[in-house]
Amino acid sequence: MVSVGGGSALDTAKLVAYLAKSADRLDDIYGVGLAKGERLPLVLAPTTAGTGSEVTPIAIVTTPTTEKKGVVSPRLLPDWAILDPELTLGLPPQVTAATGVDAMVHAIEAYTSRHRKNPISDQLARQALSLLSANIREVCRNGSNLDARAQMLLGSMLAGMAFANAPVAAVHALAYPIGAIFHVPHGLSNALVLMGVLRFNLPEAERLYAELAPIVDPAARDLPPAEAARAFVEALGAICRDCGVPSTLAEVGVREEDLTRLAEDAMKQTRLLVNNPREVTYADAYAIYSEALDGKLRQAAA
Repeated sequence: MVSVGGGSALDTAKLVAYLAKSADRLDDIYGVGLAKGERLPLVLAPTTAGTGSEVTPIAIVTTPTTEKKGVVSPRLLPDWAILDPELTLGLPPQVTAATGVDAMVHAIEAYTSRHRKNPISDQLARQALSLLSANIREVCRNGSNLDARAQMLLGSMLAGMAFANAPVAAVHALAYPIGAIFHVPHGLSNALVLMGVLRFNLPEAERLYAELAPIVDPAARDLPPAEAARAFVEALGAICRDCGVPSTLAEVGVREEDLTRLAEDAMKQTRLLVNNPREVTYADAYAIYSEALDGKLRQAAA
């Protein structure tokens, strides 16, 4: 099985390779460690610098009920991953930006994951964030820069290796319903809730955000931890703005009456929420979506 494409294409290929060889049904392997059978040989070549799917044991699909579900198993790890930056040439700036932010989220959430955080994934995440943050503005301005494209592709892969070992958390949990219900690309869904989740996590993740801050903002190196952590959040916001990433849920068709369903669906993502540095309740999820709707704070739903 050979797949050349974005994250959805690669994830689909993982499942096809597994289901073609195994007697399992897809509905029976959603979750962690349930796919234990054999699969076809698998070669993956990404055309976006975003998901890192070419090096992860995870496949995410949207079910017929518009719910995002994942299959997590070492059986899904490919035999070969091919990183060719020429395959990312011609990617539109808006897709380049959204997928690049997705990769940065992988690095950030791996570094701050409550479970399985470890020194190796930490170093992968730091190196990934360094490569991605240093090159994302350039590839959005000048998509033909092959060296910058290569650095983004390498950063995306390293971030994939990081979160394959230290799982992602609330950004992804809140992003999944946006993508599933409103058919918003995954990277953009992440970007739309990123700032709200980062601000929400600050009380528990301040030290870790402060450690990452100099990577994206060298001026934060000499700041006290609390200020450095806030500088980190602001630096991520600046990257999103500079790369032209939409900043509100309203821009992708979400309305205030949709927030209840989004929050309800986000709370089903227990596999991800358990990794968040701060516990997320339904009211918290609703409040984050509310702020992301148009940038204004609201009261959580009763």
